[in-house]
Amino acid sequence: MRILVVDDEEIKRVSLVDDLAAAKHDAVPAANGQEALALLDRGRFDVVLTDLRMPDIDGMALLRRIKNDDGPHPVVILMTAYGSIPIAVEAMKMGAFDFVTKPFRNQAILPILSRVENTLSDALQRGTAEDDDSRDITEQRIVGTAASMQAVRRMVLLCARTDATVLLTGETGAGKDLVAGTIHNLSSRRSGPFVKVNCAVFPQHLIESELYGHEKGAFTGADQLKKGKVDIAQGGTLYLDDVDDIPSGLQIKLLSLIEEKFFERVGGSNRIEADVRIIASTKQDLLARTADGSFRSDLYYRLNVLRIDLPPLRDRLDDLPVLAEHLLRRSKGGSKVPLGSDVLELLGSHNWPGNVRELAHALGRASLVGDGTVTAAAISADLMPHPQVTANGGGDFHDTILRTERELLARALREAGGNRSAAARTLGMKLSTFRDKLTKHGLD
Repeated sequence: MRILVVDDEEIKRVSLVDDLAAAKHDAVPAANGQEALALLDRGRFDVVLTDLRMPDIDGMALLRRIKNDDGPHPVVILMTAYGSIPIAVEAMKMGAFDFVTKPFRNQAILPILSRVENTLSDALQRGTAEDDDSRDITEQRIVGTAASMQAVRRMVLLCARTDATVLLTGETGAGKDLVAGTIHNLSSRRSGPFVKVNCAVFPQHLIESELYGHEKGAFTGADQLKKGKVDIAQGGTLYLDDVDDIPSGLQIKLLSLIEEKFFERVGGSNRIEADVRIIASTKQDLLARTADGSFRSDLYYRLNVLRIDLPPLRDRLDDLPVLAEHLLRRSKGGSKVPLGSDVLELLGSHNWPGNVRELAHALGRASLVGDGTVTAAAISADLMPHPQVTANGGGDFHDTILRTERELLARALREAGGNRSAAARTLGMKLSTFRDKLTKHGLD
């Protein structure tokens, strides 16, 4: 492909042109935006690879000029520093193909250019159809008409167009796993593996081996070489669920993986290239964690390139009817399960501390009890928003105990910011017991 490299930093510009030429591309340098426009007027380019911050005509101005010209446009890829990432995201909304964050190895551009070649080889009509398909898939999987959910769907489509790291935030059960899987399935890596690592599950001495693998003899019991999740995810997406639970001692190694795209197995010295796209999720405020020193600020900014905030269900109760219908259709293989107004009223009166996951469990159990029919009585028996008062003024003992236990679990989980280990310690429970009770009450 013919590529115009625009950067006012001479060393980076020259090295990029040389490396692109070595990769069999026709690369042409431009020292600033004005020189780039002159070259675009004189000849055709397939790709414009431009720095975002430049004097006079910067990358955004260059993008606008390219998009406003008549005729076929070259694909625009932006190079940006971390402080300018929000601008780069806006550039993608304007039509930029992708962006890469500085500093980066020149070889990191090559996979993006491969995606450009694949895109350019398709007919324009087919590309439009694929965009429509992506929107349809997103609307089918991520359900809701609330403005917050429409914003989530827009960001999912944007994230699917790039290989940049994504940070998903939200309470337990809000749908972070679903969003991560949707981004992968719509991305250019969809034919590769989607590998999830729950960082909260593994103790500190095992998480490093789980992520990076280990060499034979690395420690007692390591009787053979083991591939880690990073290795298994090669060519695809590595999803780090509950990344806030990564031990502080391992955060620097994760930072190195993201920055350098290389890793070493435990007990090994060979550097292995990591061809993975990273999506991470957190139930805690990582920025607050950086303030108290428990989470590295440089790792936070590396993870927080593209960000999607998942709203709690209690903040979008108007979505309950369509969401409940969607969940029941999914559990019944596409069959519609009618919901009465009394059921919808009851659902709307609940606070849903377990969010969509809790709703799915409640509907599923009610459907089983009702042999396919969901009634207010079946839902009420599970949710128990209020104690059932008898004629003598007392409450049903068993129901009251269950309701109280559920409220204690939910409160402990909220006050611990979703950290299950901390919540279990607060209640004086073993973590395994705490998890079992979360599952029992639909809060897992």
